[in-house]
Amino acid sequence: MRPVVVPVELDARRRLGPDWATWLDRLPASARDLLDEWDLAPGAETWHGFCSLALPVTTADGTPAVLKIALPEGESEHEHVALQHWHGRGAVRLLRADPGRRALLLERLDRVDLTDAWDQEACEVVAGLYADLHVAPLPQLRPQASYVERWAEALRRDAHEVPVPRRLVDQTLSLARDLCQEEPRSVIHGDLHYANVLQGRRDGETTWLAIDPKPTNGDPHYELEPMLLDRFDDYTAPGAFGSVRDGIRRRFHTLLDGAGFDEHRARDWVVVRSILNAHWAHEDAVRAGRRLDADERDHVTACIAIAKAVQD
Repeated sequence: MRPVVVPVELDARRRLGPDWATWLDRLPASARDLLDEWDLAPGAETWHGFCSLALPVTTADGTPAVLKIALPEGESEHEHVALQHWHGRGAVRLLRADPGRRALLLERLDRVDLTDAWDQEACEVVAGLYADLHVAPLPQLRPQASYVERWAEALRRDAHEVPVPRRLVDQTLSLARDLCQEEPRSVIHGDLHYANVLQGRRDGETTWLAIDPKPTNGDPHYELEPMLLDRFDDYTAPGAFGSVRDGIRRRFHTLLDGAGFDEHRARDWVVVRSILNAHWAHEDAVRAGRRLDADERDHVTACIAIAKAVQD
């Protein structure tokens, strides 16, 4: 069996700290062990997400599948629980799992996502998936509020250093405090954006299916922010209609209308998630002992723009 090679783009995450470096160092051996234990034949390609390795494989009975190994961080801990509960409804099917090693064997979907879809079409697809994924809360999952409270406290600690207008920091802290007081309403995906929706088949027909959840119990309105941030450059690309603000609001309202969400609640969560997201870039740079790089500065600018656009 040829060696498992970590893609260069994934290996570059070493700059995010020692936990990443340790996981990346162990990843090839972990993948080889799982391939052997689960009797999987790897294909020629190697795929990856932001914090996971994905190997196209064939099972012993000839079934095409994908072996996914994720970074052992909190939000991926119960991915298998949500996928098992959804059972292929609106999401990729789970074939096998080893939660301790963050390893999942998944059905193989087509390598076609929403990246090339027209904005409004993509938002309508994602809004339609919410209904399938937002099932009643599961006892195994943590409340999303437990994460948001921790993230908000870290933002409060760095309020004078984070490169975000202070009024947005204060607004975020106030909104997060209020939103986290409410009881969870459903299971939420947590990271549903253009690249996390792939084509698959159900009942002989091609359909769109969610992958890579960060599942928790929470408020469905929490979901929108990743769709506003992903493909941010499209807002200023040739042929874009209107300003960046117009583009953000167009996506926002398409998601709202398609899902039947409350505008004020969705807006509040977008503000909270956007500013927390900006703070994470600051934390990454501090952890690595450096200043924000150009990509991180652009990321922070995009987060601020989204937080402002949904309120104008």
